[in-house]
Parts: sequence; structure tokens; C-alpha cells
Amino acid sequence: MKRILIDYKKLDNKVVAILIDSYPDGYGDDDVITIKKPNGEVIEAVEVKTADIIYLVKISKSLSNFISNFEETIEKELDKELVVSDFEDDSFEGLEPTSDDLESEDQY
Repeated sequence: MKRILIDYKKLDNKVVAILIDSYPDGYGDDDVITIKKPNGEVIEAVEVKTADIIYLVKISKSLSNFISNFEETIEKELDKELVVSDFEDDSFEGLEPTSDDLESEDQY
């Protein structure tokens, strides 16, 4: 199986979803893999497995923030989509424009 060391910002959406599902409450010390590069630099990562690739996602403070804020961010995005979709099927047929509406159109 192929192993790839990668920053979380470069993951595609499918792998990000697996990352979030794997560590919904964040990762702990037991989840961290330590890798020593040939130049002596030590990198810490968490493992995310797909059918054909094992991603070693580099740990950083921003990764921790990303995981902890992911659910909140998704909820905000879903709320935005919900608001937009609420108006997509609305019909404004038969409504008369007000004078305010006419004035605002002139500004375009």
C-alpha cells in the first residue's frame, strides 16, 4: 500500500471526510506517528487510510484547530445553503414592485 506524507491543506474532500470521521474528537498521543527524515528533522503525523493509500497527515496547531472547528464550519455552510435554497423555488409572479424597488433598480 502506498504511503504519502501530506499537509492537511492539500487533502481532497474525500480524504478530509475520512480524517474528520477518524478523529471526531481530535487525536491523542496514541494516534500520533513520529517520522524522522534523513536530514534529522522529526515530523509528527496522524494516519488516514483509504482503499489504496495511507496518508500520513502532518500535525500542526492549525490541524488541531481545523478538526475542532470543522463541525461548526460545516453547520455554517449548510445554514447558508439552506437560506439560499429557501428562496430558489419562490415565485414573485403577480407581485407589484414598490417605489423603493424601482429606485434601487436605477442604482445598478
